[in-house]
Amino acid sequence: MEKDKTDKKDHILDVAERVFAEQGYDGASTRMISGGAGVNMAMLNYYFGSKEGVFLAIFDRRISNFQAVLLSIGNDESINSWEKLDKYLDNYIDKVVTNSCFHIMLNREISKSKKTDLTDQITDIMMKNVNVFLNIISEGIRKGDFNKDADQQLLVATIFGTKNYIINTPHISSKVLGYDVLDTDVQNNLLKPRFKKYMKTLLKAYLQNENDNNK
Repeated sequence: MEKDKTDKKDHILDVAERVFAEQGYDGASTRMISGGAGVNMAMLNYYFGSKEGVFLAIFDRRISNFQAVLLSIGNDESINSWEKLDKYLDNYIDKVVTNSCFHIMLNREISKSKKTDLTDQITDIMMKNVNVFLNIISEGIRKGDFNKDADQQLLVATIFGTKNYIINTPHISSKVLGYDVLDTDVQNNLLKPRFKKYMKTLLKAYLQNENDNNK
C-alpha cells in the first residue's frame, strides 16, 4: 500500500516537472498537472496541498540526494582540499549539465528578476550546494593548500556562471563551442569532460599558491 502511494506521488511529480518546464510556474496549474497525471484534484491536493507544494516537492525529490553527496565530499577528512575540489566538480558537472525537465524548470525560476517567497525558498535550497563549495575553498585557504588571496565569492560566479551560460543560452553557447549543447550524447561524451577539464585547470591555476608547482 505504501509503495503504491509512493509510486503515485512520483508519477504526479514526473508529470508536474514536464508541465512546469513547458509552462513555467506562473503558467502551470494544478488542473494541468492532475489532468496529465490522470488523477483527481482531491488526490493532488491531499499529497501536496497546492501548486507551490508540488513545485517544492519536485525540488526535494531531485536535490536532497545530490546535496547529501556533495556534503559527504565536503566532510570527507580522508582526502585533501584539492581532491575535494576535484570530486565536487565531477559530481556537480555530471548532475547539472543536462536538459532535463527539472533543470529547465529550475533555470526558468531562478533567472527571474522578481523576488517572491517561492524564489527565496528555491534560493535557500540551492545555496546549500554553493555553501559546500565555499566551505571547500575556505578550508583549503585555512590549511594553506589554496592561495590566501583567492576571491571566494567570484569563484562561485565562475563555476555556476559558466554552467548557466552554457545551459541557459544554448543557441549562443552551441555556436561558440561548436556543437549542440542540448544533445544528450554531446553532453555526456564531449561537453561534460571538456567542462570538467577546463574548470579544474582554471581553478587550480588560480588557487595554486605562488611558487607551488606540485598541484
